[in-house]
Amino acid sequence: MAQLAFIFGLLGNIFSFMVYLAPLPTFYSIYKKKSTEGFQSVPYVVGLFSAMLWIYYAFLKPDTTLLITINSVGCFFQTVYLCYYLFYAPRRARIQTAKLLALLVVMGFGSIILLTQSLSTGKTRARIVGWIGLVLSFCVFVAPLAIVRQVILTKSVEYMPFLPSFFLTLSAIMWFFYGFLRKDYNIAIPNILGFFFGILQMVLYLIYKNAKKAVEQKLPEIQNQVIVLEEHKLPELQEQVIEVVKLSALVRPEIVSVISAQLNNENGMVKKITEPSS
Repeated sequence: MAQLAFIFGLLGNIFSFMVYLAPLPTFYSIYKKKSTEGFQSVPYVVGLFSAMLWIYYAFLKPDTTLLITINSVGCFFQTVYLCYYLFYAPRRARIQTAKLLALLVVMGFGSIILLTQSLSTGKTRARIVGWIGLVLSFCVFVAPLAIVRQVILTKSVEYMPFLPSFFLTLSAIMWFFYGFLRKDYNIAIPNILGFFFGILQMVLYLIYKNAKKAVEQKLPEIQNQVIVLEEHKLPELQEQVIEVVKLSALVRPEIVSVISAQLNNENGMVKKITEPSS
């Protein structure tokens, strides 16, 4: 049983590592555009806080080397991503990210260490930190819901790449079995939610991945229809103007010469526009 748990933990390390690598295309896009645009920092801040907490939990439990290794890697990647985000984010997003970092990473994590070290001992301390980690893991998996909502509203998966969702699902499966076989339900239970959220994100990606292309393909057709409608309406408008001119001529004949010259000029411009270039 212990060997099987080790295998699932090792696979969990591999797939979790792929999860941490998955945002690289996102940040490459940010680098090219020199802007964070619609991307949010919340998943990376919560991810950093979660990785730090699980390292602390792992030091309170025996035989948890696999937890320490992958969460140390997670701390490194999340820190790099956040630094990169802060460099390209607009001022308002930087301020919000800095506040969130201060709230969770500094005050939150610091308070957890201080309180658990001073008010609990031994297994009780590990149990308390495990419960906090369980709740936080739920928050980590719920954090991308803001992006899911954006995908549904905009019908675009531009800000929800497929690879993070795919590797998140595989990682959740491996860590569930790791926790289940070790009877560590603080690890196993939240990964059930992670599995379902990963599936949800992949389904949404498959639904909306071609929505933007469909709009882009229809746009030239719509533009052509507008041009055709304008060409059909132009003679009707000219006829209406002529009728008005005729009526005006009955009252003030001197208006006819001025409006006729304007109509001739406009007709010449329309012909130049509608004639195809050689």
